[in-house]
Amino acid sequence: MSRIVILGAGYAGMAATVSLAARTTRRDDVHITLVNADERFTERLRLHQTASGQQLADLRIPHLLDGTRVDFVRGWVTAVDPDARTVRIDDERSLAYDRLVYALGSVADTTAVPGVDDHAYTLNSAHDAELLARRLAGLGNGTVAVCGSGLTGVEAAAELAERHPALDVVLIGRQEPGSTLGPRARAYVHGALARLGVRVLSGAEIVTVRPGAVDLAGGDSVPADLVLWTSGVRVSPLAATAGLRVDERGRIVTDPTLRSVSHPQVYAVGDAAAVRQGYGVVHGTCQSGMPTGVHAALSIARELTGRQPGRFRFGFLHAPVSLGRRDAVVQFTHPDDSPGRLCLTGRPATWYKETVSSSPWPSFARLKRFPSVGLLAWRRGGRYTR
Repeated sequence: MSRIVILGAGYAGMAATVSLAARTTRRDDVHITLVNADERFTERLRLHQTASGQQLADLRIPHLLDGTRVDFVRGWVTAVDPDARTVRIDDERSLAYDRLVYALGSVADTTAVPGVDDHAYTLNSAHDAELLARRLAGLGNGTVAVCGSGLTGVEAAAELAERHPALDVVLIGRQEPGSTLGPRARAYVHGALARLGVRVLSGAEIVTVRPGAVDLAGGDSVPADLVLWTSGVRVSPLAATAGLRVDERGRIVTDPTLRSVSHPQVYAVGDAAAVRQGYGVVHGTCQSGMPTGVHAALSIARELTGRQPGRFRFGFLHAPVSLGRRDAVVQFTHPDDSPGRLCLTGRPATWYKETVSSSPWPSFARLKRFPSVGLLAWRRGGRYTR
């Protein structure tokens, strides 16, 4: 029996699970176990909607896995021993594996700036977003500081300002909002934030978060009744503690097939993996995470039949950014994620962004039945990855 354990049921982990289950459905010598802390699937692309007080669909992982013969184990992964090939769950039970898919993802980095852990909310999980929504509901008038001017911060600031127009929303960050987008898309982001009444403080370095204020380098402070932290990400230290080779950010270093360079029986996918392409290391998004999961599943299926796994190639396609429920911008990109010439704005962009955000769950259902469709779902990058 080949025991395959998948850690994490985010976008990458779910794609790996359903793809591998579909590719091994006729094999009685393969047993797949999926481990996740919650039965509910977290739509990370929509957590800013949850934070603003909107109700999202209740998507249950065990229901999706019906008919796949995958065992679902609810629990927290507390240790990995790649030499003994075991995983510890909740410090109480142990799972043995022959191959491991590590898909534990990333969370907001709340350790780099003093006070963030104690005084700021995050969008790390549906529970965190719901806590923020409840706090906002009782806030009434006041100031909300969204710390981090990347695309996550932009989406969160726009959503909160649209949903709670009585609040003063201020977006604080080192870079100007939309700095990774092309000039037209960037200008559209600035216009949308202005229309929604979001104040923008660019070129600001946050040095401390404390009750009632965000302190900036240079001595200035921004009064805030509530702080949302979206600046930077970090991964679990489990991989480094286990002795897997990791990069400076704690991500598992992979070979071109997505196997760990130190422990080839471990595949790393999604945000937890340092996947290198010709243009550099792929940054973690749903757009890149699901293809890594599909590729890992294909590679394991090939190994089970005595074949060698193929090289993973991936190129970015777009950067869709919601600006509330009725506006958005979509920047189409080169495979290395640099902005291209084309972008969508307004209603077409809103439809496009909503289509992208709602697509993963139905895609998992399709992969259960037709695993080969997953191979058509991403851009290979052409000369950028050749």
